[in-house]
Amino acid sequence: MNETAARDDSPVIELSGLRKRFGTVTAVDGVDLTIRPGEVVALLGPNGAGKTTTVDLALGLATPTAGTARLFGADPRTAVVAGRVGAMLQGGALLPDMTVRQAVALVAAAHRAPMPVDEALARARCTDIAGRRVSKLSGGQLQRARFAVAVVSDPDLLVLDEPTAAMDVEARHVFWSSMREFTDAGRTVVFATHYLDEADTFADRIVILRAGRVVADGTPAEIKAIVTSRTIRFRGVADDAHDVLRVLPGTLDLEARHGSVTLRTDDSDATLRALLTTFPQAHDVEVVASTMDDAFLALTADTDGSAADARTAAPIGA
Repeated sequence: MNETAARDDSPVIELSGLRKRFGTVTAVDGVDLTIRPGEVVALLGPNGAGKTTTVDLALGLATPTAGTARLFGADPRTAVVAGRVGAMLQGGALLPDMTVRQAVALVAAAHRAPMPVDEALARARCTDIAGRRVSKLSGGQLQRARFAVAVVSDPDLLVLDEPTAAMDVEARHVFWSSMREFTDAGRTVVFATHYLDEADTFADRIVILRAGRVVADGTPAEIKAIVTSRTIRFRGVADDAHDVLRVLPGTLDLEARHGSVTLRTDDSDATLRALLTTFPQAHDVEVVASTMDDAFLALTADTDGSAADARTAAPIGA
């Protein structure tokens, strides 16, 4: 890792007033974002939210219609050429006739101070497939090989776009285990993902995009706190009592399936007390706090008066 970068607390990524239009379509609409050394930041958003375009602009792979993107205080290309940035992008491809080792070695040869090829292979858990041709890799194996290519330059910043796509559950766990080793060294990681549990578990900070704009920016706990409601699940109450359940204190809505009832409430204590007083036979009671899924849906749903509007929502902590 670049020692100067490790000592420098200046922003790794600075996006200011960033906009990108494709004809009449606005993919990124005024994004302001600062990421500092050592942060692990997840970019979330529904399809078409502008995640991939924002990543491309940050890396200098696309030219903004307006605004600026800077890496380590300079033009993105300067940082990329210097080997300070590793990227694992959706459009990235490896030569199919090469072995994994050859592909990683080829990229290493293009950098001034890469890590040893064997180390990059080990970090990406690719040692066992190092001699296999790229064309013979499974989807999950190919993602691991692309990760080895991304880290072989020994970058200060690693940018990952849907890194665990095509991986099964076990492969995802292996990937994030190797990623922890990378981030433990204090490097900066930015990753876009559709897996909300990955963002909740591995990110220090979550940035949610909707319609090309930032609608939330905060820690996982802060993001989840946006949704104040909880759910109470239980069994043992007859279907003909649903009208009574709907008017218990704090109850917002009710869902019943196969003998199990779920109440969404904005005052779980009051709802639970009233439930057990009115229906002492209720059992298997479970109170569940809001999840990342709940917050994501609230922030990215089409505006109908109950969800955040991307045009007006302020980032958390802004």
